[in-house]
Amino acid sequence: MELKYLWDTNTAIYFLQQQFPPKAEKFIDQTLEYSRPAISVITEIELLCWKTSSQKDLEVLHNFINDTLVLELTKDIKLGTAEIRKNFKVKLPDAIIAATSLAFNLTLITRNISDFKNIDGLKVVNPYEQ
Repeated sequence: MELKYLWDTNTAIYFLQQQFPPKAEKFIDQTLEYSRPAISVITEIELLCWKTSSQKDLEVLHNFINDTLVLELTKDIKLGTAEIRKNFKVKLPDAIIAATSLAFNLTLITRNISDFKNIDGLKVVNPYEQ
């Protein structure tokens, strides 16, 4: 299966909580037909900190993480993160996510376009606008 997209934390949460409107859900479903979801290690950490309401929610969360490709911090991602932080004044978690997307040449799926809009070379798509 092709690797084309990196999911931002908000994308994963909306997916897990089934909160996407129909148009966005259709876009996500289409991407899953040919692309395995990938997340940054920072998204994995943020998801593991997420307060779930039940044991079933926790099970769904762990299954999602196990089914995705978690992209760990490489030297390229660390250096890219530092450059993004210096040049674009982006919060550290967002800088790590952006650097991960750039390092693997992936399109970032996020609802928070404004957090990433000025980063050179970063491809971003908002599922709510598809």
